[in-house]
Amino acid sequence: MHIVRDIDALRRACAGRERPAFVPTMGNLHEGHVSLMRIARPRARLLVASVFVNRLQFAPHEDFERYPRTFEADCEKLAGAGVDVVFAPDETVLYPEPQQYIVEPPALANELEGASRPRFFHGVATVVLKLFHCVQPALSVFGKKDYQQLMLIRGMVRQLNLPIEILAGDTVREADGLAMSSRNNYLSPAQRAEAPRLARMLSSAGNRIASGAREFAAVCETAARELASNGWQPDYVAVRRQRDLAPPSPADRDLVVLAAARLGGTRLIDNLEVSVPMDA
Repeated sequence: MHIVRDIDALRRACAGRERPAFVPTMGNLHEGHVSLMRIARPRARLLVASVFVNRLQFAPHEDFERYPRTFEADCEKLAGAGVDVVFAPDETVLYPEPQQYIVEPPALANELEGASRPRFFHGVATVVLKLFHCVQPALSVFGKKDYQQLMLIRGMVRQLNLPIEILAGDTVREADGLAMSSRNNYLSPAQRAEAPRLARMLSSAGNRIASGAREFAAVCETAARELASNGWQPDYVAVRRQRDLAPPSPADRDLVVLAAARLGGTRLIDNLEVSVPMDA
């Protein structure tokens, strides 16, 4: 496995080979990230992963400085997953000057996560586009845990005519149902014991919808109250259409329930896809 730190070295490592598969990460890797590498590995002769904590997507009050950097452990996981090249640039490589050209995502970027984290997706879309230009992949894999991010990246690739196939990886969960996340490491033991409630709440809401409940606002309000009554601070619980995250119509059957909430000082997100039977 080659570790490269600049764009010229990355392109030399990829030269003369088929366009690679690519998985971008911010490091502090867990089994959820590794599962994305496993999706990508058989689909290309060359697999590139990036490790880069992107300042552009963090607000000034967020956890950029304390976001865990675990590069040596990350490299062990990446090597075990069959990654060929790790692109781990310094901030000055991707941002050698102030980034004045910013990707302007559509209105969806201002909803859900974007309402709680203004301009978050501007930073995400900008760094992903830069990484795509650096790596020049044939395909790239993103996790469904960050469902809104997945939708926005797919839209960016489609509307900018980028010759990249975007694949989605299912959310990987701990044995108790908690979605794997680098930020789970921030939880105290008591908070970690409480954290699976978020997944259980989504499952309960999803079961209600699959059984025919169509008053989505009431379903979401019930779910948010459950979280709040157990010490959480809900940001949102919402039901959207899977294909584009638009508010669903009565005819829509493929839905997703999305939620974000704070438990102590840690903000967790999760979602659950729901397919409504035709007779529901």
